[in-house]
Amino acid sequence: MSKNFRFKQFTIWHDKTAMKVGTDGVLLGAWVNCNNSKNILDIGTGTGLIAIMLAQKTNSKITAIDLDTDAYLQAKENIELCEWKNRISSENISFQEFYQNQKSKFDLIVCNPPFFENSLKPQNKKREIARHTNSLPFENLIEGVSKIISDKGFFSVILPVELEQKFNNLCEQNLLFCVRETIVKPNYDKKAKRILLEFSKTKTEKIANILTIEKERHNYTNEYKKITNSFYL
Repeated sequence: MSKNFRFKQFTIWHDKTAMKVGTDGVLLGAWVNCNNSKNILDIGTGTGLIAIMLAQKTNSKITAIDLDTDAYLQAKENIELCEWKNRISSENISFQEFYQNQKSKFDLIVCNPPFFENSLKPQNKKREIARHTNSLPFENLIEGVSKIISDKGFFSVILPVELEQKFNNLCEQNLLFCVRETIVKPNYDKKAKRILLEFSKTKTEKIANILTIEKERHNYTNEYKKITNSFYL
């Protein structure tokens, strides 16, 4: 195993076959608004990164689920190492099965979803499951979220910018409306590659802004440091 992402309290671990901790997950976990969230769901938890970040930010009860058994075991191990383990539960289950049998409602649902629909699939089966929509099509994700999110709850995701319109349209069909978005640029000279989106059952005027990660290689902007500073050593 190797160290990949260090919290102020402990280290997230990943093995060579698991999905590594990436900027997308860090951004989403740091960006999510957890105010007034008592019951949180992390869909496709991977290493458990986002679930643990949210536990650090709140006093909420958090459920972390993942279809892949190795990812689930990795997340479970990381959760056991953190001081918030008593508030995080993990399940080895697909989201489709989870929401169909779920009676509880969630105040916050977070997902760093699979999004490569038509690209060349990686040879590594675990990366295919994590990166492609075969295992969790957007339609299934959004339909499920609409059924188990509370009336005043929020649903937050990070996506490639080119998939924003499709995702927004599917959400609106399920009466989930975008109320906040942050366009993410790698640096000042490059085009945006990712977008952070927050949805609600209540349609309000959307809050929108832009976040740039780096000034230059490994020289991070003040705005990026501001939202992630609580998690990095």
